Amino acid sequence: MADVTRAIAAAMSVAASLDLPADDATVLHNSNKLTLRLTPCDVLARVAPMGQEVARFEVELAQRLAGVGCPVRPLEPRADPRAYARDGFAVTLWTYYEPVASPTSPVDYAKALERLHAGMREVDVPSPRFTDRIAEAAEVIANPDRSPELSDADRVFLSGRLASLRRAVDERDAVEQLLHGEPHPGNVLSTKNGPMFIDLETCCRGPVEFDLAHAPEAVCAHYPGVDQELLDACRQLVIAMVAAWRWELGDQFPNGRRFGEECLRLLRAGPPWPALDTVTRQLDGS
Repeated sequence: MADVTRAIAAAMSVAASLDLPADDATVLHNSNKLTLRLTPCDVLARVAPMGQEVARFEVELAQRLAGVGCPVRPLEPRADPRAYARDGFAVTLWTYYEPVASPTSPVDYAKALERLHAGMREVDVPSPRFTDRIAEAAEVIANPDRSPELSDADRVFLSGRLASLRRAVDERDAVEQLLHGEPHPGNVLSTKNGPMFIDLETCCRGPVEFDLAHAPEAVCAHYPGVDQELLDACRQLVIAMVAAWRWELGDQFPNGRRFGEECLRLLRAGPPWPALDTVTRQLDGS
């Protein structure tokens, strides 16, 4: 988000209107949305431009998932559970958790994801199908105005790969359900109460292997009943989708262009197909 100063002011104004003292704000994450820690009230605020957000959907879904015992970050209990409009921004308020020192183990991660999926099977909410996410990525590639730095050869290659992978996943006719959409390590919060999933805006319907394609390989090894062939196809699909997002004009992902180039290289190199976090760690040098 470019206008960080105005977004922070909007979040602090909302907090003040709710008698939540917010004298300072620390930026925790800034991409298409701004995530802040407001103090001394100790509230986590998420801020997005109006018209580019799904804040109401995320708030409603978080409430319903928490109600069936899913491991998701709860909303701030001192505020009404809704999206607050302020100065052109949508502001949502969530419970802040101090991060714990030890990372979530693969076993705990897998169990938490299994619990999330079980709870999601109990929740009936209108949501896009995973194929809609593919279509959005394909639109970026199809429009040179949205991806001007992508070469013609790469554009043709990536467009064809997205289409063929969509067919490959669809043709397996797997059982589908509500999914997180992007349960990668960056969307898993380690807390003293165990792992919690955050950022529910990407929820969609599809096979659980689509979610697992975003998780580390060690996590998938502890998740029961995985269709390995479908998981491999979904890993390729996720790499292709991420490649598309990284070539989009205005993408704010750190090292985004380098990430996009590496995703294209991996798709051309062929199997074995790495988990998304493996690609991220390699690029980060960790």
